[in-house]
Amino acid sequence: MAKQAVGVATRKINWGILSTANIGLEKVIPAIQNSASSNVLGIASRSVERATQAARDLGIQKTYASYEALIADPEIDAIYNPLPNDMHVDWTIAAAKAGKHVLCEKPIGLSAQDAERLRSCPKDVMVTEAFMVRYHPQWLRLREMVRSGELGQVRAIQAAFSYFNDDKNNIRNRPENGGGAMMDIGCYPITAGRFLFETEPLRVTALIERDPQFKTDRTASVVADFGGGRQLSFVVSTQLCPYQTLNVFGTKARAEVMIPYNAPAGEETIVIVDHGESFDGSMAGCEVIPPCDQYTEQAEQFAQAILTQTPLPYGIEDSIASMRVLDAIFASEAQQKWVNV
Repeated sequence: MAKQAVGVATRKINWGILSTANIGLEKVIPAIQNSASSNVLGIASRSVERATQAARDLGIQKTYASYEALIADPEIDAIYNPLPNDMHVDWTIAAAKAGKHVLCEKPIGLSAQDAERLRSCPKDVMVTEAFMVRYHPQWLRLREMVRSGELGQVRAIQAAFSYFNDDKNNIRNRPENGGGAMMDIGCYPITAGRFLFETEPLRVTALIERDPQFKTDRTASVVADFGGGRQLSFVVSTQLCPYQTLNVFGTKARAEVMIPYNAPAGEETIVIVDHGESFDGSMAGCEVIPPCDQYTEQAEQFAQAILTQTPLPYGIEDSIASMRVLDAIFASEAQQKWVNV
């Protein structure tokens, strides 16, 4: 359960959930319900049966037979949008124009041009992309290490994220819906680079291999040049053994987050700090990060931003900048060369 911070607003935000997507049912909705500033009031689906079942299972008061009905409900303050990638922008705009704040799943669109349409959202509503990792204490601690000089001058970030999914019916394997490794999980190492270097990459180069049946990018290796000798390199795949890591290299030490993206809710996590005394890392130390649910932390901070009218640093322009990097990566694949972001 998220703790109520001293001096912050105590009224609860009423959330509406746009669809019965698995990520919402399994992770995000229970996490929002554990946010001290949040109340999940309603859930919508194209199927009344699915909405009713989800509401029953999760103890949600209201159900709606359409997304439009949920968005029109005056009791709803904020929308969580976990729809397929190709539906993110349209429904986020619809919700925002109805006066709802929106937490939208990543990636926020199919391209930077698609995401730029979000600039039509009213300025008095908050729209934030749901990169929950940015709220986890292990990521905040890692950025603190970078900022403080504890690692020396940080010049390289290496990351990997993979899982195996060859189900032809899975939406992640449908290019028309924005499937593929880069859109689904490549956005996380990109976020790591932008979050830790606190600037945008100048150019990228990519090697991408596509599934011959699905036509989605199933394995990709990317190098991003952040200028000043700083670089991010990563590999992502939807058809390799499950693995994830995030390694940050400085002139004095390196720091490694053991489970950077799917940190288990309610469990301690570990950040390794290695000053290089041994090549096998046996002399490295570690910091234990207290348990938390990064989805709850995300919901709590979003709700508090609404209640206190203090926008988060991650708004529409941040999402557009992230999509520009993804665009450049695909352009690099097509052109087989470095591409400016």
